[in-house]
Amino acid sequence: MKTIFFRRWVAGLLAGTAGLLATASCTAPRAIVSTGKVTPRGEFRVGGNLAFNVPTETIDKAGSTLKSAARDLARKDTVRYNGTIEKLQVAALAYALDPVRPSSDLYLRYGVIDRLDVGYKYAFGSHVFDAMYQFLGPVGTVENPGTRQPGVTYASIGLQYATQRTKLPSVPFLDDLNTLLGFRASRHDLLVPLVFSQSLGAEEEIGAISYGLVYAHTFLRYGLTPGSLFNGTVPVSDLPTVRHSFGSYGAFFNAKLGYRYVYVIPALSVYYQNYGEYQLLNNKTAKLSGMTFIPSLGLQFRIPGSSAR
Repeated sequence: MKTIFFRRWVAGLLAGTAGLLATASCTAPRAIVSTGKVTPRGEFRVGGNLAFNVPTETIDKAGSTLKSAARDLARKDTVRYNGTIEKLQVAALAYALDPVRPSSDLYLRYGVIDRLDVGYKYAFGSHVFDAMYQFLGPVGTVENPGTRQPGVTYASIGLQYATQRTKLPSVPFLDDLNTLLGFRASRHDLLVPLVFSQSLGAEEEIGAISYGLVYAHTFLRYGLTPGSLFNGTVPVSDLPTVRHSFGSYGAFFNAKLGYRYVYVIPALSVYYQNYGEYQLLNNKTAKLSGMTFIPSLGLQFRIPGSSAR
């Protein structure tokens, strides 16, 4: 009965917070909140995260001057191609690659067998599937610990796949860019985290301290369809769909803090990426690279397996 009540309470709380989470972005999640210990066989973990994506390159490419220019140009019937148009294209690309905005997700994980769990994450526009394999540390549970020693080290490695149709957020500056440039994009993301953690209490009963490294790879398709750009009296040709990919290298730290069934997870992930060179209108190109900082705060619930009831 306690387990049934707990499951209903968790479901109600998650449903109540979904509206708040949905107000954030549909960015593929890169905040790492895992510990080195995977979900034990037969157990569930459910939760949600709120994060803020802070990419240095995007902030640099979209200043207040460009925002004013985009607003003014979007109101004109015809626009002459110039250096400002090139900068606006770069700003649009930067936002598609790494937006400055909040992100959020809800997730469910299940322990399939000892040392392996799988999960699904919905990031309000991005669908994420992943699996984690634990190669270090015991495989017990809070109710049936494999060891009663605190401070045990766990380690795991995972693979995450995310897919989404990328669009510029509906805010005045980016709406103006969409009107002017006709920007469209889609992307797929692979992420491989290597996670180490020290248990707080036996089998993470009161949480864990986790850290590690992560590699991500993004596959992007984008195009531009300007409706009012001209070279003299000649319309600027559309940019057909272009394919591009780039890698990101990161490190992270998180703390899982709570007791048995409920945990709060503050985390910080930091990435460096060389986004590469991108084709623009009028046979122009642009190169982008920079750091991204992702602070996040999550809430996780543990639902024991049937053998623990």
